[in-house]
Amino acid sequence: MADEDRDDLRPGPRSSGPAERPVALVTGASSGIGRATAVRLADAGWHTLLSGTDRTRLEELAARTGGVALPEDLSKPDGPARLAEAAVAETGRVDALVASAGLGWRGAFADTPSDTLDRMIEVNLAAPLRLVRLLLPGMLERRHGRIVLLGSIAGQVGVRDESGYAATKGGLAMFAESLWYELRGTGVGVRLVLPGAVDTPFFDRRGTPYQRERPRPVPAERVAATVVATITTERDRLYVPHWLGFPARIHGVAPGVFRRMASRFG
Repeated sequence: MADEDRDDLRPGPRSSGPAERPVALVTGASSGIGRATAVRLADAGWHTLLSGTDRTRLEELAARTGGVALPEDLSKPDGPARLAEAAVAETGRVDALVASAGLGWRGAFADTPSDTLDRMIEVNLAAPLRLVRLLLPGMLERRHGRIVLLGSIAGQVGVRDESGYAATKGGLAMFAESLWYELRGTGVGVRLVLPGAVDTPFFDRRGTPYQRERPRPVPAERVAATVVATITTERDRLYVPHWLGFPARIHGVAPGVFRRMASRFG
């Protein structure tokens, strides 16, 4: 990735107004990775636009970060359009989109509730695509911007009893890959962050606690640190923890071997 893609979003002093500071729109900011990312961005000098469904938590976070709460339900097909419009109306531009909102469900695919499947598709896959479609033209016109998509190792290798969730994250990964080719040389960078299990309310909300012995969940703050770092670095695909890139590579070159290992070790 060229230097021009890396250096145009260096934040200034936090005391500067939004006009002087780069603006980040963070989805899923009510809790977990999104909340931790918003705090880190604010501490690094960014002006934050905070989206989620819990208005009270968003307003508390806005007070903590000096950002602006923009509550929105991204499971609704028109939610991304309302959010993009509100974000641009608030600051006039969005320099970085951090799409961290996500939903999960665990169980046999045949037993997946239809409304749960629909919401996963909308929030995990359709909403990021719609937000990028709405915010990308402004980034291209200004010739700088960042699109940071929160994927998952599940979308790289597949996970038993999480096929619907893995499908949405796999689709997001291919979107990021394809968009990367399209945006080379434009000044707009695409980043894909691929966590494993993360210690957030995600598992409680999906209705099933995390039950695997390994890998152990990492703190949300660790993922947030990677998200913030990748905005201003060349690396466009990062695993958290980084060793998860190894099983992903095995799956890519020898899927049969990977499946046998996964069946044996879970």
